[in-house]
Amino acid sequence: MIPRIDFDPSAAAPLDGIRVVDLSRLVAGNMVSLQLADQGAEVIKIEDPKLGDPLRAWRVKGLSLHWKVYARNKKSLAINLRAQAGRDALLDLLATSQVLIENYRPGTLERMGLGPEVLHARNPGLIIVRITGFGQDGPYRDRPGFGTLVEAMSGFAAKNGYGDRPPVLPPLAMADMVSGLYGAYAVMIALRVVERGGRGQVIDLPLLEPMISVLGPDAATFRVSGDKPARTGSRSLTTSPRNVYPTSDGRFIAISASIQAMAERLFRAIGRPEVIEDPRFRTNTDRVRNIDACDGIVADWIAERTLAENMAVFEAAEVTATPIYEIDQLLDDPHVQARGVIVEAPDAEAGSVLMHNIIPRLSDTPGKLRSPAPDLGQHTASVLQSIGYDADRLAALAADGVIKEG
Repeated sequence: MIPRIDFDPSAAAPLDGIRVVDLSRLVAGNMVSLQLADQGAEVIKIEDPKLGDPLRAWRVKGLSLHWKVYARNKKSLAINLRAQAGRDALLDLLATSQVLIENYRPGTLERMGLGPEVLHARNPGLIIVRITGFGQDGPYRDRPGFGTLVEAMSGFAAKNGYGDRPPVLPPLAMADMVSGLYGAYAVMIALRVVERGGRGQVIDLPLLEPMISVLGPDAATFRVSGDKPARTGSRSLTTSPRNVYPTSDGRFIAISASIQAMAERLFRAIGRPEVIEDPRFRTNTDRVRNIDACDGIVADWIAERTLAENMAVFEAAEVTATPIYEIDQLLDDPHVQARGVIVEAPDAEAGSVLMHNIIPRLSDTPGKLRSPAPDLGQHTASVLQSIGYDADRLAALAADGVIKEG
C-alpha cells in the first residue's frame, strides 16, 4: 500500500534560513529549486500574474500534475516584472535572499536592469544560477535551448535506440532533470564559499554540458578507436550479457551480468556451466565480441519460462535480474511501498496526489514535505510583507496590476 503523508509546515530541514528566488519556467529551474525546497530552503517562485509558470499548463485530465509534484514546498509570488515597480520589488526581495535562479536567454536579465553587477552591488553574497540551452557565451549563446535540442545535439539520441531504426529521443525531460541536479549541487558549493567568507557568484548552467557529462567516455573512445557509439537497443557496448529478454508469458526481464563472477553465476543458474569455459564466452571481451551468440543462450532459456519462474531461479542464485515494470507494477512493488519511495499527499483539488518522496535520505537531517504546490500568487502578500511592504503599498501595487494576491 502506498504510504499516505500529511504536509508539515513546521518541519525543520537542513536548508532552513536559505531564501531562493526562482524566476525560471518549466523544468530545469524547477528541478534545481525542488531539490533546495525539499531540504528546507524557502523557495519563492516568481510568476506572471496572468499566466503563471508554463508548467501549470501541462495538464492531465484537467490537473496540473507536473506543477503539483515539482512545485511542492514552494511559495508563489505573482508579480509583473515588465513594470518598474515589479522589478523594484524583486530587487528588494533579492536583497534578503541567498540564491536567484533564472532561465532567460543570455542578456535578458541585463536588459531588465537586473544583471549580476546590479544584483551583487545590492547583495554581494547572492548566488545567481543562469540556466540556458548552450551557456552564457559561445556561438550558440543566443539560441533557444529546450532540452530536446540538447538531447539531440549531445549525442544521446544518436546512441539511443536500435541500429536499424532512427535515433530516439528520451520520453522525459532528461536534459532538464540532469541539469537541475547539477544546478542544485552547484548552489551548495557556492553557498559553502559564501559561508566561508567568499562572495556570491554566477553559476553558468547550460543544459548541453551536463547532458554530455553523463554519456560516458564517448569522446575518449572516439579519439582512441575512431568508432562512434552505435545504437544497440538494450545491449551494452562494454559488457555482456546485458539486455532485456522476453518471457513465455509476455513479460520482460532485464539482466546485467557486468562482472565476471556475475556472468558465471548466470550461466550456472540457467544450467549452462560449460559456457564459462567456452573460448567464445570465457571473458567479458569474448562475450562482447560474440554478443549475438551469448545473448541467444540466455534469451532462449528465459523465453521458455514465465516471469515468475525466471525470477525464482535468478533470485535463488542471486543473479542481477529484475522484471521490467510498467508504472502500475512499480506502485504495487512491496519494496517501493515499504520504503515509501512514492507517497500519497493530500491535495485540495484532486483529493490526493502521488509523488516521489524526498531524495536523498539523510539519517539525521532529512528533508521534509512541508507544503503542497501553491496556487498562483498564494504567497504574494506574505512574502512582500516579510520585506517590509505594508498593506497600503500592497494595495497600490495590486491596483496597478503589478501583483496578484492568491
